[in-house]
Amino acid sequence: MKILSKPIFWGLVLIFGGVLFLLQNLGVFQGSDLFWGVSLGIAGLLFLGVFFGDRQQWWALIPGMVLLAVGSLILLTSFVPGFNDALGGLVILGGIGLSFIFVYLANRANWWALIPGGVLVTLGVVAGLDQVVSEGGTGGIFFLGLGLTFLLVAIAPNPIGKMKWAWIPAVVLVLFGLVVFFATENLQVYLLPLAFFIVGGVLIWRAIRSRQGI
Repeated sequence: MKILSKPIFWGLVLIFGGVLFLLQNLGVFQGSDLFWGVSLGIAGLLFLGVFFGDRQQWWALIPGMVLLAVGSLILLTSFVPGFNDALGGLVILGGIGLSFIFVYLANRANWWALIPGGVLVTLGVVAGLDQVVSEGGTGGIFFLGLGLTFLLVAIAPNPIGKMKWAWIPAVVLVLFGLVVFFATENLQVYLLPLAFFIVGGVLIWRAIRSRQGI
C-alpha cells in the first residue's frame, strides 16, 4: 500500500481520469453509467487503501467515502428500478457524513468531526424521508438530528476531556425538535418507534459510560 501514498501515483490517476473525460467529451467513446460508477467506486477504495495502509492518513477517509457514495448513486440510479432523488440525497449526504464519523473513530482526538458528520447524516435522513413525512415533520427530525449530534459530542470519549458545553445545544435542539415534530405529525404512529429509539439510546449511553469508568 505504500505506492498509494506517493504523489506520483495520484498524479497519474488524475491524468488518466482527465484523459478519459477528454475522450468522452470528444466523442471518442461514450462512458456508460456502469463504467463511471465502478470507476468512482474503485477510486474511493484506493483512497480508503491509503488510510488502511497508514492509519495516520485519516484525511483519505473523506474523499474515499465521497467517491464511493457518488459511484454507488450512479449505479443505484441506473440499475435499481424505483430509486428516486430523495434516496439519492440520503446516499450522498449520508456517505459524506459517515466519512467524518469514521475520521473520529480513526482518531478520538478528531472529536470535531462528529459535528459535520452528524449534520450531514441528519440532512441525508431528512432528504430520504421528504416524501414520507410532512414538511413540519422533517423540520422536527432535522432539529432532533442536530441535538443528537451534540449529545454524541458530549458523551463520546476523546483525549481532551468531557465536552460539557455540548449538553446545552443538545438538550435545547432535541426538545425543540420534539415539539416541532409532534405538533405536525400523528403522535400515535411514532410512539412505539420512539420508545425503541429512547431505550436504544440509553443502552448506548450506559455502555459508553461504563467504558469510561464513569
